Amino acid sequence: MDIEILAFDCETETDVVCTPPFVNELFETYDVFELFGVGVNRAMLLMFLAAFVVIAILFFALRKRSVVPSKFGAAVEGLLSLVKDEIATGIIGPQGAKYAPYLISIFLFILIGNLMEVTPFINFPITSRMALPAFLAILTWVIFVFAGFKEQGLGYVGHIIWPKDVPIALRWLVGIIELVSIFLVRPFSLAVRLFANMVAGHVMLTLLLVTGYVYIVGFSNATFNGVFGALWWLMALAIFLFEVVVSILQAYIFTLLSAVYIQTSVHPEH
Repeated sequence: MDIEILAFDCETETDVVCTPPFVNELFETYDVFELFGVGVNRAMLLMFLAAFVVIAILFFALRKRSVVPSKFGAAVEGLLSLVKDEIATGIIGPQGAKYAPYLISIFLFILIGNLMEVTPFINFPITSRMALPAFLAILTWVIFVFAGFKEQGLGYVGHIIWPKDVPIALRWLVGIIELVSIFLVRPFSLAVRLFANMVAGHVMLTLLLVTGYVYIVGFSNATFNGVFGALWWLMALAIFLFEVVVSILQAYIFTLLSAVYIQTSVHPEH
């Protein structure tokens, strides 16, 4: 029986493992439609959908402020208070209030984008495309570098290159390490951390679900094929629940690290 789950030809009767002729076929994104001559693919549509969901959540939760908010409104307000009070103000300090809108925005956007992995009929985290985590990481980088120059002027770079709280014999070495870390490693690690975690979970969940499907549908003549398929799906269910936790955790970590980087620029003495 042929299994129509791959974009490329696969001889299921002879091939134990199906491989594409070119590995880039596993990562191709095809345009869904064109808008003003620009191709729009599925990942782009989901990014707009995630942004729309964030706007809708904030609008419907906060449009009618009351003494006794609804359960939905209370949940959203609690989430916003967590980011504003515990992350923005709690880490950056009193100046964190002006960075709270940005931190709230990226937290909610990344959270919704991550949870698309476990959303029925979508099952694709938009943060598993490196371009999006990289863009968000660069945006955070621009903000904390701008904040550093705004608060310290040219002394921002001077404090990095020549840290006065380090023994003088080691200042040049620590300065080089800090310079590379702040201007190169931070945005790279921030992007890769989010990207790698979401790709790993997405690939694992997909493999488990597809393997279960293959056992049940593809190997219809095999003994106990239904049992093996059910076992693979039970493992997928466990990973599914785990990925919900990972999606929330990765959104929190990205936002937390963004606040930490801003704090080090605003308060270099810390």
